[in-house]
Amino acid sequence: MFAVTILGNNSAVPAFDRHPTSQVVTLDGNNYLVDCGEGTQIQMINYKIRRSKISHVFISHLHGDHYFGLIGLISSFGLLNHQQELHVFGPHPLKEIIELQLKVADTKLPFALHLHTIREAGVLLDTENLKVTCFRTNHRIECYGFSFAEKKQPRKLDPEKAREMEIPAAFYDRLKDGEDYTRKDGTVIRNDEVTIPATPGRKYVYCADTKYDESLLPHIQDADLVYHETTYLDNLRERAELRFHSTTKQAATMALKGNAKRLLIGHFSSKYDTLEEFEAEAREVFPNTDLAREGVVYPL
Repeated sequence: MFAVTILGNNSAVPAFDRHPTSQVVTLDGNNYLVDCGEGTQIQMINYKIRRSKISHVFISHLHGDHYFGLIGLISSFGLLNHQQELHVFGPHPLKEIIELQLKVADTKLPFALHLHTIREAGVLLDTENLKVTCFRTNHRIECYGFSFAEKKQPRKLDPEKAREMEIPAAFYDRLKDGEDYTRKDGTVIRNDEVTIPATPGRKYVYCADTKYDESLLPHIQDADLVYHETTYLDNLRERAELRFHSTTKQAATMALKGNAKRLLIGHFSSKYDTLEEFEAEAREVFPNTDLAREGVVYPL
């Protein structure tokens, strides 16, 4: 399963039973935590997120509503005798902040903690089935968005056709990788004659705090699901611009111009006690928009 679970959907101040930003990306049983605002641990318990499955944390920037829960999570992992290595990615000086907090508390962790400093856009994680990359957003301080791209699977073999074409079983794996088969007499059996295209890899893009900036479009292009911050309703565009945030219709315009399949909006200002108008405004521009609701799992 490839899905996103929202743990926190509010901006700087917790309000109206909404929590600061945090979410979990799940792929093939592994959990990847994206941002870790205050209250993330409680939300993980509330929504039954398995902490033991978290091996990577990605912090977009160092405004407190995006990382103040991180040291608590790391400390809890230690108290719970967590054994799995934990990799944390974030901009400078997150590494120094976490190391200082652990030092002054004389915390000894039972697992290996790897703190990686993001210094520029690029690949952060590359596994057999997933590639995670980061890109700069246009925020008041250094801030990064993250792209989670599922790797395209090998082509699927049609065994009946392969046998009919008298292709030896030892060559089947090479067929799945896209190779053609050449018989001893020189006859070439094209790969597409005996294989079926696999489902294309899916992509989720987390577009962290940013003002409206079309230079980000290449990063969200054709994504299956995009999360874009939407701090304000559209009548506060000037305030959004001054504070390096986005509005409903701006986020929806980004999804539309980026040819995204689906849009999630979040990071709501605590000045709003209800959110229905956010969804309505965004859908005027991009109909396939949903609110990022806490506790809800959004499959790709």
